Amino acid sequence: MTATTTTTTPNPDPSGSPGTPEPVGDPPLLEVRNLTVTYGDGSGAVPAVRGVDLRVEAGQKLGIAGESGCGKSTLALALLRLLPATAKLTGEILLDGEDVLAMKWGRLRAVRWAGASIVFQGAMHSLNAVHRVGDQIAEPILLHSKATPAAARRRAGELLEQVGLPAARAQAYPHELSGGQRQRVMIAMALACDPRLIVADEPTTALDVMIQAQILRLIEQLVSDQNVGLIMISHDLAVLADTCDRLSVMYAGRVVEEGPARQVYTDARHPYGKALSAAFPRIGDLSSRHAPRGLPGDPPDPAALPGGCTFHPRCPVALDVCDTEDQELREAGAERRAACVLVDEPVSPGADDTRSTT
Repeated sequence: MTATTTTTTPNPDPSGSPGTPEPVGDPPLLEVRNLTVTYGDGSGAVPAVRGVDLRVEAGQKLGIAGESGCGKSTLALALLRLLPATAKLTGEILLDGEDVLAMKWGRLRAVRWAGASIVFQGAMHSLNAVHRVGDQIAEPILLHSKATPAAARRRAGELLEQVGLPAARAQAYPHELSGGQRQRVMIAMALACDPRLIVADEPTTALDVMIQAQILRLIEQLVSDQNVGLIMISHDLAVLADTCDRLSVMYAGRVVEEGPARQVYTDARHPYGKALSAAFPRIGDLSSRHAPRGLPGDPPDPAALPGGCTFHPRCPVALDVCDTEDQELREAGAERRAACVLVDEPVSPGADDTRSTT
């Protein structure tokens, strides 16, 4: 455990009580402050990420959930400035206390792979089809260390064995591997330079349930053994609840709920979180198996977001105030926050429309 010191912070309200001690220690592995990502300029600007705050400690697993189009992958790529030049980023992305958005190009190249790495969505499309997988794993090792080509090839074989593949598979081309094997290669590449943070964008998409379980257990073991931080992105709350420590739910480019992963999955405080959780049938729950619940409608177009709470057009428990007033994250229990005016009241995604008529 990291040792902390204590300092007294002055109370901004002179009529209030004296400042309370706050712990001060090493910065978190990753801290994202008020991050926004916008595509385009002027009246045609499209907000993809809107004021997101995240925090990840070493050895911690943070899940990010939401439907397609909610900004998950844009957020992941923004963490290492991998977005196209048309994207404009504001806010802070502090990796070990250093702002990624303020890094010069040379420093940013040094941080990628070595400080933080990404397991990209879609292994078949992320691997180069005309190069052997061992060469692709060795490439970042050669770029970020003084290893010889022979040493880099040995390290590539070791990494393949670490993720459960024979070292001899380094000679294979991507099309010669199964989907699960390609995903393991992607994880091996992400580990090539011993990063402190790994971002996994939909690492189990299109895999059968047996391979999915193997990949998830592998990721958990690697995080535990190497004490790295993990951000895992998925639309599947059940997977994230089983794998991660904490969970953030995104909608229309913003985090609308966050808290301990299992609690968010079983007892979401935001109607959107409840709807995502209810969309997956639970073992032993006959009602959910025979009548799985979904959420009518689609996420809003980022170029034409509705006024007020962006979720209110689809919300089964929206009030009149939701049409006009946006909702910020507020306390919703121990270590939990939700952006809903009804955060202290029971809500159900299957409830009838209860809009106020007064």
